[in-house]
Amino acid sequence: MTTISFLCYNGDIAGQSSCQAPSSYFDSLRRHFVKYLRRLIWYVSSRLLVLLSVLGVMTMAFYFSMNATNIYIILKDGMAKRAQVIMMGAEESLTPYFSSAYLERDAQLLEARNGQSAYQNYYNITGFDHRVNLDWFWCWPWEDTARATITERIPAIDGKLKASARDAAAASGITISSPKWQTTQYTVLLSRENGQWRIRNLTIAKVINDE
Repeated sequence: MTTISFLCYNGDIAGQSSCQAPSSYFDSLRRHFVKYLRRLIWYVSSRLLVLLSVLGVMTMAFYFSMNATNIYIILKDGMAKRAQVIMMGAEESLTPYFSSAYLERDAQLLEARNGQSAYQNYYNITGFDHRVNLDWFWCWPWEDTARATITERIPAIDGKLKASARDAAAASGITISSPKWQTTQYTVLLSRENGQWRIRNLTIAKVINDE
């Protein structure tokens, strides 16, 4: 039998202890390649997962901030317009800020529109300092409802007793200066309709007695 020798890649002759057959060499090379390929795939996929997570958090934070800004404007302007209607009888449309269903059951608004507001009956209110503090807020970016807790204050009201109402005010024990607005903390439910946030419900959470 004739034995055919072949050279290894390191210059040795096949059959020597330091030489491997070509098939064994390529098998080892393939295993190393697969091992490093797996590591590369794991590295890329893990970094991609981290990147997608960061982008997701940034997107949620952006929409959360945008909703918070829009809702704060609705709350601040809407509550100021509501107080203006109650105290001054202003013919202001509140539908850009409140749902129609809520406006029909707001007790203070109903009293004002029925001529039962002490501010309108006895005083000429010319202005007031209205403040709304957003205590808490939450809204998922993909939802059309939001919840908030606000505190409404009116520390100063500009107005004086009507001359025509002096006798009635004296008989009712009403003072010359306009009555203070009750500082109140509200729980608010808002809904988004056609891209516009509106106050759907106001619930008194706490009445605050300012010193």
